[in-house]
Amino acid sequence: MSLIDFILHIDVKLAEIVTNYQTWTYLILFIIIFCETGLIVTPFLPGDSLLFAAGTIAATNPSLNIYTLVMLLLVAAFLGDNTNYFVGKFLGHKVYEKNYKLIKREYLDKTHGFYEKHGGKTLIIARFMPIIRTFAPFVAGVGEMTYKKFISFSIIGNISWVLSFSFAGYFFGNLEFVKNNFTLVVFAIIGISLLPTVIAVAKQILANRKKKQEAKA
Repeated sequence: MSLIDFILHIDVKLAEIVTNYQTWTYLILFIIIFCETGLIVTPFLPGDSLLFAAGTIAATNPSLNIYTLVMLLLVAAFLGDNTNYFVGKFLGHKVYEKNYKLIKREYLDKTHGFYEKHGGKTLIIARFMPIIRTFAPFVAGVGEMTYKKFISFSIIGNISWVLSFSFAGYFFGNLEFVKNNFTLVVFAIIGISLLPTVIAVAKQILANRKKKQEAKA
């Protein structure tokens, strides 16, 4: 099963996993969310759409309990955040001086720029932004954000993220329109999640053009 195929048909694929593995599905989802959140080499894993699809299935399949699901995924996201934070703290500022093969510099720079604009709130905002969500705790550790401050923003961000998407799927995922157009809904979720990043990049491009024009003048 390719990752793209899994994401595009995440409702069908996840339903198959639940049928085949039943309660082991909790562990599978736990691992995916932990890796998507905690390993900077796997920012491409599904996050928002996975939570929505899991909530959708939990509404009709007795093998998944929505409250158990939410609690486990909160723990997965929390542990992922902490893993990323302490790896960033261990590597420190030298991460900006060296080119690590497993760390995509483009994503690192974008997240660093996001921190410069939004500060600690980045950990909350980034929770709803693919890729930056994965790099935000890492950059917080690199930037030597105190753990007390980090953990506060991390908890708020994780609770907001997991609850909003899981319960959105639980309450709305089985509506007839959503069921019949689940792939479009997944695209919409991904598109909305990427929108802040696209806007930020567009603003940066416009700002750079303006600087060049002013320099020429």
